[in-house]
Amino acid sequence: MTESVMTWEQGDTWYRIVGDLDPAAEQVPMVVLHGGPGACHDYTIPIAELANRTGRAAVLYDQIGCGLSSHMPDKPADFWTVDLFKTELTELLQHLGIAGRYNLVGQSWGGMLGMDYAIDQPAGLNALGVCDSPARMDLWVSEANRLRAELPPGVDETLQRHEDAGTTDSPEYQEAMQVFYDKHVCRVVPNPDFVTRSFAKLAEDPTVYYTMNGPSEFHCIGSLRTWNITDDLHRIGVPTLLVSGRYDEATPTIVGEIADRIPNNEWVIFEESSHMPHVEEPERFAEVLNAFLAAND
Repeated sequence: MTESVMTWEQGDTWYRIVGDLDPAAEQVPMVVLHGGPGACHDYTIPIAELANRTGRAAVLYDQIGCGLSSHMPDKPADFWTVDLFKTELTELLQHLGIAGRYNLVGQSWGGMLGMDYAIDQPAGLNALGVCDSPARMDLWVSEANRLRAELPPGVDETLQRHEDAGTTDSPEYQEAMQVFYDKHVCRVVPNPDFVTRSFAKLAEDPTVYYTMNGPSEFHCIGSLRTWNITDDLHRIGVPTLLVSGRYDEATPTIVGEIADRIPNNEWVIFEESSHMPHVEEPERFAEVLNAFLAAND
C-alpha cells in the first residue's frame, strides 16, 4: 500500500493505493467513494481489500473536509456541494493517471456521488458499483420515517421530540439514534474498529455531514434534502451493480426505483445485512463484487 496527498484548488486530498496501480493492467482499477457525506475512508477499507484479493488495484481516499484531508469548518454552507466532490474526483483520477479507464464503487453517499458522476458520462468510466444508496432524498426520508415507526416503543417518540426541540446533540437522542443504527446501518454489534473509527472521525468534525445531511441518517435537513437525480438515471451508460441489505435503510423501494431506471444493471440483495453488506457479509460481498468487476474488465 502507498499513501500520499493530492494538492488541488480547494485543499489537500489524502489517498491510499491498495495494490499496483497500473493504468494498463488487465484488471481495471477501482476507486472507492465513501459515505457520509463527511465520513472517511476507514469503514470502506474492506471494499478495497476484498477487491484486491484478485490482484485488482483499488484507491481509497478521504473526501475534502474529512478524515486525513483538509478540514475547513469555517467555509460557508454553499461551499459544500455535490459539484465540489465531483470536481475533486475528476482531479484525483487525473492525478493518479487513471482518468482514461477506471471503475467507481460508492457506498451510501458515495453511491449517490458515483451515480451523479456517471450521469455526466465521463469517457473513462468502465463500470459502476452503487452500494446502499438512494437517488432522491425525499424518498430516503419517507422510508426512514417508516422504519423509525417500526422501532421498539418510545424510540421514535424520543427521536421526534428532540428533533422538534432542536436538541439532537443530547445523550438521549444519541442513544435512541443508536437503536436505529444497530438495526438498519450495521448489524455487527459492537461495530468493528474500522467502522467505529469512521464514526469517531465524523464526530470530530461534522461540518460536511451537518451541512449537507443533518444530525443523523434519518433527519435530513441539510442541502441534500432536495437532491434528486431520478429523472437522469437513464443517462448512466455503463454496467452498474446495485447492492443493498434486507434490513438496509436503503430499502427495496429506494433501490428498486434505481434498478427500474439504469439501463444495464444487476441488483443483489444481501439477506443478512443492513446498510453495510461489505462489513456484515464480507465473503459474499467479495464474491458478488469481484464477479461483477471481472465480467466487465
